[in-house]
Amino acid sequence: MSVEEFRRLPKPVGDFDYELHHGELVQVTRPKKKHHVARHRLLDLLKQLLGRQGHIGIEVAFRAVPEADLRVADVAFVGSGRWRAADPEDNLHGAPDLVIEVLSPSNTALEMYDREQFCLEHGSKEFWTVDLGRRQVRVASNDQPVKSYREGSEIPLLAFGGGGLRVSDIFSED
Repeated sequence: MSVEEFRRLPKPVGDFDYELHHGELVQVTRPKKKHHVARHRLLDLLKQLLGRQGHIGIEVAFRAVPEADLRVADVAFVGSGRWRAADPEDNLHGAPDLVIEVLSPSNTALEMYDREQFCLEHGSKEFWTVDLGRRQVRVASNDQPVKSYREGSEIPLLAFGGGGLRVSDIFSED
């Protein structure tokens, strides 16, 4: 199935939606409140740290493989130049510079690894997996070993101009 065919499908109703992966329709669940809150917290934190350097959004649609793929990142950062160059009548081509996925009960380890590798192969500098249950963030990139960060540590933002994001801020209850 092509992206154009995918876009013509009726919008699903209920607890799921669809993405297009390698030309195949893939069912994805809609987020629960805890997931929603975590995404917005990440959005707010990243806007404070990276807001001047590019676009940060929730549910950022992107076409890593333009004709056969249309996916959505829970939270994403795209540098200013790429964001300005993107066609306003289309989705971002290539994966966002930073893709953050908040784990849901329906996610499998293989699914998340495949998503991580796919994004890194198609333009992402980093891919973060946020595990709300374990209160940790797994960070993968093409040029550094995979590392997990827990409360009390800080995720360096070197690939995005420096600074860092305190893990405890991601999981704060306020």
